[in-house]
Amino acid sequence: MIAQLRGAIVQTDQNSVIIDVGGVGYAVTVSGRTQGTLAAAGGTVTLLTDMQVREDSMTLYGFVDSSERDAFRLLVTVQGVGAKAAMAILSVLSPDALATAIMAGDKAMVTRADGVGPKLAQRVVNELAEKVGALPVSGMAASAAPAGAGAAGDSSAGSVAGDAMSALENLGYGRAEAHAAIGRARSEGADGDDLSALIAAALQQLGR
Repeated sequence: MIAQLRGAIVQTDQNSVIIDVGGVGYAVTVSGRTQGTLAAAGGTVTLLTDMQVREDSMTLYGFVDSSERDAFRLLVTVQGVGAKAAMAILSVLSPDALATAIMAGDKAMVTRADGVGPKLAQRVVNELAEKVGALPVSGMAASAAPAGAGAAGDSSAGSVAGDAMSALENLGYGRAEAHAAIGRARSEGADGDDLSALIAAALQQLGR
């Protein structure tokens, strides 16, 4: 099992790179996000890898960090999501953004990936809703779920957070950004039981 490669990039294609490691060239499929990071780094690079073995092929997938690799491994557990679709999703969504989309139930964010339609995106959101905590992400996604809430946050219809989210959506904000703003507002001390105060605090977050 090849878990990591360290060497110089000798060739770059649309979705892959070839890394020279001690005179041996390894072809590695990467996301657009990882490819951009490698291009900026130059010189000797390090990639974490995941090997997918099929009857007729062995393919190495490379990742610039462990959060992207773990997101890939989680995505391929979803029925209908193969390695190609998982890499397409990670090309348009960072692990943080993916976690936010899942917690917010925002399939539209996932459909931004090439070849991922609404039905498959909905399956990703549904099947990973209870597993999103396995993503070692930080920042916006980590704070999107209010303190004391489950992985999907307290955004169900009828809850104060859910009502606040609906109000923000009615103002034209996307579900994911509204969800994240509410999470940040609550993490900074906004009263989660006062609808007006929560909406005002979330709007302040969105205005930053």
